[in-house]
Amino acid sequence: MTAGKIMLVGIGPGSTEHMTARARAAIAEADTIIGYVTYIKLVADLIEGKEIVRKSMTEELDRAIEALERARQGKKVALISSGDAGVYGMAGPTFEVLFQAGWTPPVLDAHGVPEPGGIEVEVVPGASALNSCAARVGAPLTHDFCAISLSDLLTPWPTIARRLDAAAAADFVVALYNPKSGRRTRQIIEAQRLFLRHRSPDTPVAIVKSAYRRRETITFTTLATMAEADIGMLSTVLIGNSNTVVRHGLMVTPRGYANKYDVAGDGAAHAGERAGRSLSSGLEGWLEQLHHDHAAGASAQSLAQRHRLPLDYIDAALHQPLPATATASIPVEESPA
Repeated sequence: MTAGKIMLVGIGPGSTEHMTARARAAIAEADTIIGYVTYIKLVADLIEGKEIVRKSMTEELDRAIEALERARQGKKVALISSGDAGVYGMAGPTFEVLFQAGWTPPVLDAHGVPEPGGIEVEVVPGASALNSCAARVGAPLTHDFCAISLSDLLTPWPTIARRLDAAAAADFVVALYNPKSGRRTRQIIEAQRLFLRHRSPDTPVAIVKSAYRRRETITFTTLATMAEADIGMLSTVLIGNSNTVVRHGLMVTPRGYANKYDVAGDGAAHAGERAGRSLSSGLEGWLEQLHHDHAAGASAQSLAQRHRLPLDYIDAALHQPLPATATASIPVEESPA
């Protein structure tokens, strides 16, 4: 029997022009296309003459099972996801189904062809929603960011809430997936409450619905009022960090160059900073200052509170010897006469 193949294809935001060449080729190569009905519509002009299997929103495992069954018949299957198949997409559920069925990656011959009866799996990446939505509003993800889904269909709410609280406290830019649906209306309000524990009410927020699609909408708002905006399952909510700004209709998170360079002047490094080297407040510089402050009388507990870090982490840092380059520059405290 001819080896079957499952191609987990991320189609990006949906338009053909934003799809990778490999994604288009995988769809063209496939005998069968499987996907959520909305995603099938997005690639309608690429799938004429192929077997089409349409599934509803909550039938992810059914899609994966259908793909496995057809691959066992020797067919090439394109299982499509919007965005990236590995970011809240079909890659994870499909591998779960495959592992449960006892699947292992097929042995390839000298020409790279799978053994007869084996099922090859390829993950074809695409632009995720956070990439597409960020591109539509400016450059909000230029510094550290994370993605959190507000869907509690498969994840307990306390788990989601802990992640929201930790991300808010750590000053991440956050992309909220699945923020609201017809039945799930309170989750976005709870997320707002958790963020307001740590962030200013005027923190910039961008809400992008159906990025790069016909009914695209973009709303700029703030953390204080974001829950009042029009938000649905096709929306992605981007919450800025403490440095994010909105100017001229663009949401931008600075990368941090102003910490080291005179960006408003001649671009020279600030005193005590060197191009290509860690900040003076980077790890080694911070450890040096930590030891100095402790030697000057600051307790480990007060240092933990000052830096908003766990006490055991501060304790461990204080018990680790400093590199020679650091200890050489620590001021020596004079002993009392």
